[in-house]
Amino acid sequence: MILFIFEGKDDKTYFESIKRLFFPEKSETFVCTYNSNIYSLYTKLKKHDALNGKLEVDTVSVFKEILTEKGDNTLKDIREDEVSEIYLFFDYDFQEKSRTLEENNKRLSEMLEYFTDETSNGKLYINYPMVESLRYTKELPDNDYWHYTVSRKKCQEDNFKHQVHEFSFYKSNLEYLVLTIKPADDETKIQQKTDSAKTNWLHLVTMNTSKANYICNNKNELPEEVNSQKEIYDNQLAKYVNTEECKVAILNAFPIFLFDYFGKRIIKQMR
Repeated sequence: MILFIFEGKDDKTYFESIKRLFFPEKSETFVCTYNSNIYSLYTKLKKHDALNGKLEVDTVSVFKEILTEKGDNTLKDIREDEVSEIYLFFDYDFQEKSRTLEENNKRLSEMLEYFTDETSNGKLYINYPMVESLRYTKELPDNDYWHYTVSRKKCQEDNFKHQVHEFSFYKSNLEYLVLTIKPADDETKIQQKTDSAKTNWLHLVTMNTSKANYICNNKNELPEEVNSQKEIYDNQLAKYVNTEECKVAILNAFPIFLFDYFGKRIIKQMR
C-alpha cells in the first residue's frame, strides 16, 4: 500500500486525477489529509519524540494518533506493516506570520532532512508558495513558467489563491487537469478528456521539473533526475527568499513527484 498524506482537500482533488491518469488500477493507494500547515505538523511531531534534533517516529502510528486527536479516524485500520511507501505534500506558506520566517525556515529544513525516503519515514514534497502554484500558468505549455516568482509581501497583501485566479489562463475551470467524467459522456468523449488532461499534466511535469533544475543548476531543461527536495529548498532560500525582495520561485510538487516516481519515461507519453 502507498500512503499519501496531504495538507488539504485541494491536494487530494489533484491527486485523484493523477491516480486515474498515471497509476495502474491495481495500485493500492490510501489518502489522508492533515488539514493544517507544515509548521503545525512540525510542532505535533516534536511532541512525540525528538533525538539530537532529529524526529524519531513511526510515521504511520504518529499520524494515526495526531488525526485521532483531531477526531479523524481515517487511518484507524491502517497498520505500519501494510504501508510500503509514504509521500507527504505540504505548502511552503512563507506568508505565514505566527512565527518569524527564519523560525519557519529552520523547521522546514529539519523536516526535509528527516522525510527523505518514501520506504522509511516518508518523502516530503513542498509547494512554493502553495499548492495553487499548480495553476499559476498561461495556456499550456507555458514557456515563460521558469521565471515566475512571487514575493512574500505580495502574498501577505493579496491572497495567493486570488493571484492565481487573476493570472491563470484557465481561471477557476479545473477540467484541464481534473478528470471529470459525466453520465452523458460516451467512450469517445471520455478518451478525449483523458488524453487532454494527461497531456496538460505532462506539460506541467516538463515545466516544473525543468524549473527545479533551473533553480538548482541554472538550466531550464529536463535533468536526468530531479534534485532532492532539500536541494530545491536550499536554493530557493539562497537565490530567492534570503534576498532583499524576499520571494520564491513558483513551483509545484505534484509534477515533480511524477517525474521522480516514473523518471524520464513519463515524458515519452507525450510523443
